[in-house]
Amino acid sequence: MKIVKVRDYEEMSQAACKIILDKIKDKKHLVLGLATGSTPEGLYRCMIHAYKEGKISFQHIVTFNLDEYLNLDQNHPNSYHYYMKKKFFNHVDIPKKNIHLLDGMATNYIQECQQYDEKIRRAGNIDIQVLGLGVNGHIGFNEPGTSFISRTHVVHLDPTTRKTNSKFFRDIQDVPKKAITMGIANIMESKEILLLVSGKKKELALARLINGEISEQFPASILKKHQNVTIIADCAALSKMCKENGN
Repeated sequence: MKIVKVRDYEEMSQAACKIILDKIKDKKHLVLGLATGSTPEGLYRCMIHAYKEGKISFQHIVTFNLDEYLNLDQNHPNSYHYYMKKKFFNHVDIPKKNIHLLDGMATNYIQECQQYDEKIRRAGNIDIQVLGLGVNGHIGFNEPGTSFISRTHVVHLDPTTRKTNSKFFRDIQDVPKKAITMGIANIMESKEILLLVSGKKKELALARLINGEISEQFPASILKKHQNVTIIADCAALSKMCKENGN
């Protein structure tokens, strides 16, 4: 794993943006895996700014999102459909037909999962997958204990995840208890992975990822077996490393 140390959240977002925009310029028809939550918001702002400045077009980009809550309508303010439109899709030129998000309101979840896997396969798998790191080590909504060979599936959200995500809801009771997510096998088939980590709250999780053992009880640990992972982390998340280097 390559670790890129940055000063703060803004520099992390800009560094991630540069990597992705360079990839788009090198490979016009890029398949991009996207994440939600607080971590990638700065990245999306940077990408939108580059588009509005005329520096990049997303016209030929294909996107696949990692996950979605179950039983939240696409127009619900806390659905990831709504998030992606508000934070990114509505501001750039990605054609709607190139955008893929999981349907949390599907009538047949098994079929939804299988079809999503097939769409990813037909696209040639993901060229670069953006990930955040959960405090419990989850990637996507793959919670501790998830099999490393899992593919797109329905999950019961860990109480830690629900508590963390409750900041986006009125109350923790409003946070869905289930979600649908790309599996760890899907993520590991990505040609490149970009893991963004920011803030003191992620320090212990990041330290465990870097120094700990590979275990299904800490899903992100499997990334050690991927051949092309870049971690972009700020000094708050890498506080010990930054202190050792006098930063």
